[in-house]
Amino acid sequence: MSIKWVIFDAMGVVYKVADDVSDLLVPFLRSKNNKLPLKMIYKSYIKASLGQITSLEFWTALGFGREYPEIEKEFLDNWYTLDPEFMGVAKKLTGKYKFAMLSNDIKDWSNFLRIKFEINRFFNVNIISGDVGYHKPDTKIYDILLRDIDSSAENCIFVDDKLENLQVASELGISTVRFVRKKSKVEFCSEFEISSFKELIPILENFY
Repeated sequence: MSIKWVIFDAMGVVYKVADDVSDLLVPFLRSKNNKLPLKMIYKSYIKASLGQITSLEFWTALGFGREYPEIEKEFLDNWYTLDPEFMGVAKKLTGKYKFAMLSNDIKDWSNFLRIKFEINRFFNVNIISGDVGYHKPDTKIYDILLRDIDSSAENCIFVDDKLENLQVASELGISTVRFVRKKSKVEFCSEFEISSFKELIPILENFY
């Protein structure tokens, strides 16, 4: 087996916080309006992250349309943190492998963050749910990924923090690495587990 593509999830892997809605978006919005219903926030986010509404329509639905785009920039600029090891490891692996991002996210937010943290240069392909209309773990988003990178599943390894996403990838023939910041016992176990990006290098070098 020869790995040609390393596929990264965004939240919980490239960026430190795994659940950006509960841990970042909700606190941010509640700091602006503490009476905003959670159901409304989640419903609007799901629609936006599937490309069913635009970023402007997302903020408008929550009552912040007049503050757009400043409110979006305030949120994205101040609430997200890049994993401190990602950049160094990406530089070491560049040239040996091609990179793809596979993320459930609002397309404008994903673009903004990749530019902000200057990581676009590492990614050959970005498959974002807001662009393609499907969320992981729907198999359709993995099919789109494999089509766009023009590669067989056997030539790919996928790094994600959510086991349900990894299980679907594994069933499709993609090798899997679970990024674990908090260990938990579950029924399905990924082929490999890492707690830092530095641990990814020996996996690629020694097993593939």
